[in-house]
Amino acid sequence: MTALADEEQTKTTRMPPTLKQWIAAGVFALLAFYLASVVPTVEIAWVSALLLLTIYLFAFEVVGVDVAAASVMVLLGLTSLFAPAMGLQQGLVDTKHLFDGFASNAVISIIAVMIIGAGLDKTGLMGKVANFILKIGGTTEGRIIPIISGTVGFISSFMQNVGAAALFLPVVSRISARSGLPMSRLLMPMGFTAILGGTVTMVGSSPLILLNDLILTSNKALPETQQMDTWGLFSVTPVGMALVATGIIYFVLAGRFVLPSSKGEDSTSGQNAQDYFKQLYGVDYSAYEVIVTAESPIVGKNLDEIEQGYAVRIVAIEKGDGLRFGAQGIDRGTGIEAGTVLGVLADDKFFARFVEETRVTNKPELDLFAEALTASKSGIAEVVIPPGSSLIGKTARELWMRKSYGLSLMALNRGGETITREGGGVREIPFQAGDTLVVHTTWADLARLESNRNFVVVTTEYPHEELRPHKLGWAGLFFGIALCLILFTDLLLSIALLTGAMGMILSRVLTIEEAYKAVSWKTVFLLASLIPLGLAVETTGTAKWIAEQVVVMVGGAAPWVIQASIAVLATFFTLVMSNVGATVLLVPLAVNIALQVGADPAVYALTVAIATSNSFLIPTHQVNALIMGPGGYRVPDFMKAGGIMTVLFLVVMMVMMNLIF
Repeated sequence: MTALADEEQTKTTRMPPTLKQWIAAGVFALLAFYLASVVPTVEIAWVSALLLLTIYLFAFEVVGVDVAAASVMVLLGLTSLFAPAMGLQQGLVDTKHLFDGFASNAVISIIAVMIIGAGLDKTGLMGKVANFILKIGGTTEGRIIPIISGTVGFISSFMQNVGAAALFLPVVSRISARSGLPMSRLLMPMGFTAILGGTVTMVGSSPLILLNDLILTSNKALPETQQMDTWGLFSVTPVGMALVATGIIYFVLAGRFVLPSSKGEDSTSGQNAQDYFKQLYGVDYSAYEVIVTAESPIVGKNLDEIEQGYAVRIVAIEKGDGLRFGAQGIDRGTGIEAGTVLGVLADDKFFARFVEETRVTNKPELDLFAEALTASKSGIAEVVIPPGSSLIGKTARELWMRKSYGLSLMALNRGGETITREGGGVREIPFQAGDTLVVHTTWADLARLESNRNFVVVTTEYPHEELRPHKLGWAGLFFGIALCLILFTDLLLSIALLTGAMGMILSRVLTIEEAYKAVSWKTVFLLASLIPLGLAVETTGTAKWIAEQVVVMVGGAAPWVIQASIAVLATFFTLVMSNVGATVLLVPLAVNIALQVGADPAVYALTVAIATSNSFLIPTHQVNALIMGPGGYRVPDFMKAGGIMTVLFLVVMMVMMNLIF
């Protein structure tokens, strides 16, 4: 049995409906009956009921959000069968188009960017980016969040926000593993800022890209004196920059109150594994990084002499010629010079004596070896010497185990007795069949041992990560091709991104199995299943009816109140339908309202295009759906943090637009 297999796995189960859920169901049902009595058509009544059902299922988590979305899609399909009994002429959505969401531009784009992100991560590039961010920002939320969010916000101002978020997902995962900060504390700020970054330029989001075409279309129906000018690339930049800054400041100041602390589905179990080895074998260690000073007595000695004299294990070294780590990296004969940087594993008390007696400089935190010694790259493992192994009768010293196999022997368990013999003595014991070796190793070296008949690898639950740095050129090439196709051609976003994704697969940056594994199918089903609902909202006239009711309510108010109402309406529509669909529907309406109240129709149209990025309340936006699983988020988490962000977005947008335009 492995160390990690002994862990108790917590499984999420759906509890029976609570009293709160039953009361909410009754309230939503009453609201649905009321709407049925005031809407103009039976189609709108049924679509309104399904909208309320979706919101209820999302808000109260009766089932998972992906299950809720798929269930609503199925109900839309069943309306074709029960149309006569429901008072309908036909189903709310043509069954021929019910599954169009799975082939939609948005869903295929998300699949492609996940594969591209995984490809870049496989080359080690994302690890280097994580190293850089940690080097600048340290390991505190207050410094890491602005760096990650600011970078993603800038990138998403020139490419699709879901692409920027997917690109940084592996970076955030690595930063979380190394800093100890839960993914849930980092992913939501990154995701929200990716959405906000789409408002910085006119190519940052689909609604803004579409806006100028909609303005030109509206101009055809307007007299010469009321013609609108189109917007330039950076016309919206002041508003977008203010929104991005607001998002970053919000999470820096209020993050500890609104962000959950769950670990998410991608968190590592390194600490649990370490606790296991401590309890079972008494092996307790911490990782340190030290610099050998010129006056240190270990200058001129080799690793073997140091380890035997001070009861430490040196697992990584840097002498100005690159990092040496793992098999073929270092051996006991490696000499030490002044200025050499050592990665040391030791018990706290032994390490304190080592620093005092050798006069090395202890770095306050891991720097050069931060990536190599993270739990996702290396750790403690168990291997057994089987009968018939050619290693029986030989010692770790004779075998040069660290150099040959990448194994630093920490302890040996034989017949229930654990032998550590601090100072290196454990390496002098001849191996016997059945010996359990407790070793520190890189996961890449451990994976190679699984096919070596001289060992039986007991620890199987570890990150089987095989980096392919030699494929960085191919990954960069196909990522660059995809980016150029997005920025400089009119090709569909999905085709442009799939070009990059398939290029990475064909060039063997990723295997097809790794590409499948990189896709979050929960995200795919969530988005694809919601698209038919958006289609029903548009085609049955539900969206138009809601918009008309808002206009009736605020028609006589001040121009800024009407503008704010349009922004709120766009915010609501983008939660239940695509932001492109909301923009197409509301821009003509906003233009007509502006002309009636004597306001600038181009500004009102821009209000719609910006407000359709105000999608933080529930995980229906592509970015929110993308980060939901890895962050371990629930719908109430989005409602808590996203509710405040939604209000801040509206306030900042309205203030900036009225100041600038």
